[in-house]
Amino acid sequence: MTHPGNRRFSPFPPIVAAILAVCTLSGCTGHVVNTPSVSPSSSVALITVSCAPASIAAGATSQCSAAVQGAGSYSSAVSWSVSAGTITAGGLFTAPVAAGNVTVTATSTQDATKSGEATLTVQLATPLSKHVVLVMEENQSYSTVAGNSSVWPNLNNLINTGALATNYYADAHPSIGNYFMLTTGQLLTTDDSSTTVWNVDNIARRMLAAGVSFKVYAEGIPQGYVGGNTGLYLIRHNPFAMLSDVASNPQVANQVICPFTQFAADLANGTLPRFSFIVPDVNDDAHNGTPQQADTWLQANVVAPLSHDAAFQPGGDGLLIVDFDEALETDTTDGGGHVVATFWGPIVQAGHVQTSTTVYQHESMLRTVMEALQLPNPPGNAATAPSMAEFFVQK
Repeated sequence: MTHPGNRRFSPFPPIVAAILAVCTLSGCTGHVVNTPSVSPSSSVALITVSCAPASIAAGATSQCSAAVQGAGSYSSAVSWSVSAGTITAGGLFTAPVAAGNVTVTATSTQDATKSGEATLTVQLATPLSKHVVLVMEENQSYSTVAGNSSVWPNLNNLINTGALATNYYADAHPSIGNYFMLTTGQLLTTDDSSTTVWNVDNIARRMLAAGVSFKVYAEGIPQGYVGGNTGLYLIRHNPFAMLSDVASNPQVANQVICPFTQFAADLANGTLPRFSFIVPDVNDDAHNGTPQQADTWLQANVVAPLSHDAAFQPGGDGLLIVDFDEALETDTTDGGGHVVATFWGPIVQAGHVQTSTTVYQHESMLRTVMEALQLPNPPGNAATAPSMAEFFVQK
């Protein structure tokens, strides 16, 4: 049917007719649904941060990552921040030179109110040394040595130009247990007359396994001697002579147990081992002789010769340690009483006096020596003892 004016009548409203006309021309099919598009809601709910390793040395790095949880099409992107040190956009953390705990924070870039944290522990590091020399002194309390320049002038000069642990305590009375703690991380015995040979994990075993050279320079004994007391020499002051790795192996004993005269020869020839353990006789270690005699002997036979060696001059890596086995018997604090332990050499913080409140004992000294020699996983109590790295220059 047509209407006046020759117009064709359409049963659809004009707008619908226009849509149908377009579809007819373009070939579209199906139904046209006029509904608004709706985006699903998106939100960040939780951010979990982890860093590996969680405990690192000063200046070392740890890789941190963030796990983001949420709803909808949320963003997993985060921005990083730290309370100390630095961190990259990819989460690589570089520790500061100071020890302590550092908080690492990851914050959502979509929702700044959502963040996660992890705590990293920064530990100071004991630097590598290829020339560690440990001298043992006897039976003097901290108060009779440190600051007592009229009696110990040379040792106090060493303390003033080196570093001093003011919170260092021996483990036991009498001597022998302290020497074993310094080498095995265990007391093993408190019987000073014992000559038992012990088959336990120890620093000698670790050095032999790792190919780290070492020698015991002891006054009053011949090469390779692993016998008992003789003259002014006491076997209890030489724990290496009671460790099976040395005492039960004559070939090893002959290589590493030396008369003290060999120390001067090795130093002059540039053949000092990586680790030297010096055992003065009982007149020269303040056990039977006077403190003044021990102080003079230490300066003339150890400190002065070492000071001329390149390893102990600026730029070298030498480390001299002077340690006392135990305090006077009347002092039983922490087992063996308050004693002096001092470090000296170019890798030591010159003039540093302990600032931490940490209590150090002989197991800490064992751990620190092994760290300086790059020997991992120290034995016995040394495995969990605090490192004495605070006394060294941090690079």
